[in-house]
Amino acid sequence: MTVQVSVNVARNATGTKLLAKVPPPTFSHATHRSRCLAQLRSKNNSLEKYIYLNGLKERDPSLFYTLLYDNMRESITSLEMVPILYTPTVGDACTNYSHIWRRPEGMYISIGDKGRIREVLSTWPNVREARIAVVTDGSRILGLGDLGANGLPIAVGKLDLYIAGAGVRPSSAVPICLDLGTSTEKYLNDPLYIGVRRPRPLPQEMDEFMDEFMDAMKEVFPNLLVQFEDFSTDNAFKYLSRFRQKYRCFNDDIQGTGAVVLSGFLNAAHLASKASGRPLTEHRILFFGAGSAGIGVAKQLLSFFKFQGMSEAEATKQIWTVDSKGLITTDRPGLQEHKKFFARADYEGPPLTNLVDIINYVKPTALLGLSTLRNAFTKEVVNAMATHNTRPIIFPLSNPVSLSEVDYEDAINWTNGNVIFASGSPYKPISRGEKTFEPGQGNNMYIFPGLGLGTLLAKASRVTDSMVEQASAALASSLNKDERTADLVYPRLDRIRDISAKIALAVIRSAQNASVDGAPQLRHVTDNTLLTHIKEQMWDPRPMKSHF
Repeated sequence: MTVQVSVNVARNATGTKLLAKVPPPTFSHATHRSRCLAQLRSKNNSLEKYIYLNGLKERDPSLFYTLLYDNMRESITSLEMVPILYTPTVGDACTNYSHIWRRPEGMYISIGDKGRIREVLSTWPNVREARIAVVTDGSRILGLGDLGANGLPIAVGKLDLYIAGAGVRPSSAVPICLDLGTSTEKYLNDPLYIGVRRPRPLPQEMDEFMDEFMDAMKEVFPNLLVQFEDFSTDNAFKYLSRFRQKYRCFNDDIQGTGAVVLSGFLNAAHLASKASGRPLTEHRILFFGAGSAGIGVAKQLLSFFKFQGMSEAEATKQIWTVDSKGLITTDRPGLQEHKKFFARADYEGPPLTNLVDIINYVKPTALLGLSTLRNAFTKEVVNAMATHNTRPIIFPLSNPVSLSEVDYEDAINWTNGNVIFASGSPYKPISRGEKTFEPGQGNNMYIFPGLGLGTLLAKASRVTDSMVEQASAALASSLNKDERTADLVYPRLDRIRDISAKIALAVIRSAQNASVDGAPQLRHVTDNTLLTHIKEQMWDPRPMKSHF
């Protein structure tokens, strides 16, 4: 750990004074750790805390990751750093990034670099060590819209969670923002805006740029896994489809969100069916929000019904989707391509546009929100769900909290505590008399660190649907006895490294079964031996060791 506090004076051979900064004689690592936490807690708001932590990471990365790692292992009620580095505060950091920028934190690949992207990527200082890149174009950051070059903190924050949650070595991480312009006028007119001042490219230019970028990434970083993050809905689906068979990549908004929600739903559905006596095959899921995340999650939840022995056609009939125009049906003019998969052909009548009316028509057992519409799940909406279900499943998954469809306390109050709840952003537990209700958080950080770690250790040539599905199943089965007794749908985050290791194990086995792995030495070891191997590969910020 490098701590710069006092100054000694020396001279070199020419007599020039040299300043050597060393700790004072009474320096204590434990005291300095407490000092840094006190400095963090002295900040007046979350954005100032974000700025402080980023500065600490620059000055003393070992201490920064030690604090983050230790904080993640504490009680969930004490978790304070993750909501600053990730949702919800990272949203504020992105919207204000041009104004709070201090120093380079990652790599920008500009539209002006088209034709020389390989040359730009080759300037990265840790080319040989690079293993995982989070790549965004800033076009749909969380639910905040097109932030352009301000989107880089989302890539930085995700990689911090790879490092703390799965033990990926910091020098292996490559945060990238594709600076392709922005359609948001206020950034184009902001004199401090950090990105290029131009509208976003048209599809042909964008496709050419992305093809060159991915080819260059594979050439410069042959061992790299690419995680796409917060691309616009159409581009998220397009580039996942375009690249997933050729490169080692996945889209966290589509596949990561889908996997973490599938995991929570697996546990929630069992709780709801236990209360109602309804068979698992009879669950009916209503999605409010039909963008890349919403449709991606809906497609992932087909696996829930397939696990019950249903065909894909049968599973599709158990899912309904709603967008800003109402229930999505096949007869709607101009329906976007990605919305057609779940469009209903069995509804006859005038368009259903009111969510309460849609609930009373569908009678869903689960209502999932990915709309980014604050308070869209009103008391009337929640009451409608409670009318049809003994224990309604309500997952308001939009990030950050300011865009959540319903707050946890309201959901508890309006259902007399019967709701099975998971949100995209964190909420605190709520006590009612002697009972404490603990919310679930459908946080992608449960999935992507372990999915990435398993993909890297397996040396998989690509990320298959089965690898994502098995990551989800591994998360669902990771609840311990105490968590099951408390009717939780997700494990507590203080066990994140153990959870990531179990997910990585499932991902490796899935890659082996699909013959896309490139680590034959792992194929014939027992699961216990492989799990031990996975944990041994995890970087520990305290004793500086790792195989990444």
